[in-house]
Amino acid sequence: MTAAETIEPLPTAIDLKAEYEASGVAEVLAELDRELIGLKPVKLRLREIAALLIVERARKAMGLSHETPTLHMSFTGNPGTGKTTVASRMANILYRLGYVRKGHLVSVTRDDLVGQYIGHTAPKTKDVLKRAMGGVLFIDEAYYLYRPDNERDYGQEAIEILLQVMENNRDDLVVILAGYADRMDKFFSSNPGFRSRIAHHIDFPDYDNGELLTISQAMLAQQNYHLDDEARETMQRYIDRRRQQPHFANARSIRNALDRARLRQANRLFSSADGPVSADELSTIRAIDISVSRVFTQGVPDSSP
Repeated sequence: MTAAETIEPLPTAIDLKAEYEASGVAEVLAELDRELIGLKPVKLRLREIAALLIVERARKAMGLSHETPTLHMSFTGNPGTGKTTVASRMANILYRLGYVRKGHLVSVTRDDLVGQYIGHTAPKTKDVLKRAMGGVLFIDEAYYLYRPDNERDYGQEAIEILLQVMENNRDDLVVILAGYADRMDKFFSSNPGFRSRIAHHIDFPDYDNGELLTISQAMLAQQNYHLDDEARETMQRYIDRRRQQPHFANARSIRNALDRARLRQANRLFSSADGPVSADELSTIRAIDISVSRVFTQGVPDSSP
């Protein structure tokens, strides 16, 4: 055997903290902390999964493990709680640790997978899977894949293809199923093949009022807007009322409310300006821009969500 053919000995010890820092996972998690307010249990779970993957990678390097861990996941929670954002960061973590080849996220719903006639579903589902290979496939409202009340529904065909790929290609694709917790429970009960392939179940809590106010201020700051003191108090009252009404979608509803507040601000400035408008006026959301919402005047949401 030549020197070039000498087999390198397996390491006998690995510094896990050094592996963690070198992988860049800490950077991804720090970015998630900055990007998403709250969600402490979700962020803790991501750190736990990252630790598991680093340990598994170390075990493989030492010759202790050679089987890729099951990484398919279920994200449950109400709309607007950051599930898609966390899925994107998870794809990045998996890529940095070498568990997927590309680290991209493909986000789909039932319409992207299920066809309208015989022979249409398989090509659609396989095309989505082809695009997702090497990364993460995120299926939002996954329970809509299964419609037992419709005998002519083709969702079951998509499910069977997904289950096969999740089992046979789990070293090249991670699937994340997402949706409301109660509906996902029923979906798993009706499709035990999915439950057996899901290794990690993560529940996304609703934001509380204080977190939603912080989220609203952060969203405005990203666009160089801010609330004045009175508007901040009005926004807090808006959040209190809006959360008790139908179709509330957490951060998504807050974003929509701010879009409408900016629309009102623009019309207020345009109709009242007799001369030049300062940068501060252009950047300030005032109480009147929020208080005319139907949430206050009629007790109903401006729109849904």
